[in-house]
Amino acid sequence: MFLRRPRCLRLCLSLAAICCLSGTPVFGREIALHHASADDGLVEDLPLQGGGLQRVLYFPARHDTKGLIVMFPGGTGEIDIEKSGHVKNAKNFVVRSDDLWRERGYGIVLVDALEHQSMRGQRSSAAYAELTKRIIEFAHRQANVPVWVLGTSQGSIAAMNAASHAGGTQLAGLILTESVSILGGSHETVFDAHPEDVHVPSLVVANVDDRCKVAPPSMAQSIAQAIRHAPTTVLTVSGGEQRSQDDCASLSPHGYYGIEEKVVDNIVDWMQKTQNRP
Repeated sequence: MFLRRPRCLRLCLSLAAICCLSGTPVFGREIALHHASADDGLVEDLPLQGGGLQRVLYFPARHDTKGLIVMFPGGTGEIDIEKSGHVKNAKNFVVRSDDLWRERGYGIVLVDALEHQSMRGQRSSAAYAELTKRIIEFAHRQANVPVWVLGTSQGSIAAMNAASHAGGTQLAGLILTESVSILGGSHETVFDAHPEDVHVPSLVVANVDDRCKVAPPSMAQSIAQAIRHAPTTVLTVSGGEQRSQDDCASLSPHGYYGIEEKVVDNIVDWMQKTQNRP
């Protein structure tokens, strides 16, 4: 009889293999969501030593490529990228906004959960940091342009971890949106991902209308101060619609629902100013 390993054990084994390699509910109106297709995206399964795959989905910029952004979604991290390029769990901000970034000249790499497991409690680990290095290397292979990392909610922990372990020339900057900064069910926050080791320009975005208890906008300045060895900017936004009973859900002010374009424009403006800085 074939016995499946427990979900958490399979995830830990996959992450351990990476470490060894390194030596270290919706209501209201109907929601229209974007679903990616293989016609404009590239699905890649990055192999891990000892078995297992990390699936990513790359979309090139529509025109005049200025850079590429590695996107870490929130929640469990599972957006369920199919081999065809279709994204089944497409509510998350980083998935909903893909066309907005691409129209503004930025290619994106969407990062799925490892082995379909919940990434809660794993994103600040040294083993996950090693995995982010492979993802960033994949991004650099797609285009000879600056690469950024962006995380939203729980995904900000992953982005912070990636930036804190990246080499000096690997990243152009770090973007944190509605970051988990208060300890909750995942038992980790952005402060566990070594913000003191970040050495690239960083942006902390906070929506004053965000009511998610583990990501209060009042913590934005504390996050920025923790990134003490890099120039860091706090961007304050407001607005968003509540289309979920969960204040921490994607279809809420926490997920920038209804204000995606405004948020993207503000972030792109900061990115371009940062790139043009002497």
